[in-house]
Amino acid sequence: MLKMFSTQLSGLFKKIQEQEEFSFEDGARLIAQAAVGDGSVYLFGEDEMGAVISEALYSAEPFEKVKRWDGQDESLTSADRVIIFSRYSHDDAAVSAGKWLIEREIPFVSVSTHITTEKDNLVHLADVHIDLHLKRALLPDDEGNRFGYPASMAALFVYYGLKFTLEEIMEDY
Repeated sequence: MLKMFSTQLSGLFKKIQEQEEFSFEDGARLIAQAAVGDGSVYLFGEDEMGAVISEALYSAEPFEKVKRWDGQDESLTSADRVIIFSRYSHDDAAVSAGKWLIEREIPFVSVSTHITTEKDNLVHLADVHIDLHLKRALLPDDEGNRFGYPASMAALFVYYGLKFTLEEIMEDY
């Protein structure tokens, strides 16, 4: 089971890398505007997406100039940039946070699985959206159901992709 999960996870990471290559670059450029200026980079993520924020703040290699954002902090300015991590692109809290940012003209990147719905959607709100491509769990069971939905692992992969791309951009400055 672990071998199959590992194979599926590797395939997911490869799909994200290949299909979101330009979004990684665009997202990192957007974030770089705060990193080289007077702004800060804020991260928003609820539930399992808190793993990304913990990694950014408390890991062995923390993301410099990064802060946690609760979705309503009035101290943010147009010099700041935000990355919203969410399981799905129509998550109510994430969409609400995105709308709050748009009202204040604060650019942001969203990271989530794009779900097509009639509802508001991060894909249409964000300046840059990176799709997690995780429409369903990775492993089948004997009854035809699926399990093993590694949303936080996919989000961490994207986090590192953005971080590494940003570091490459910053080296050029």
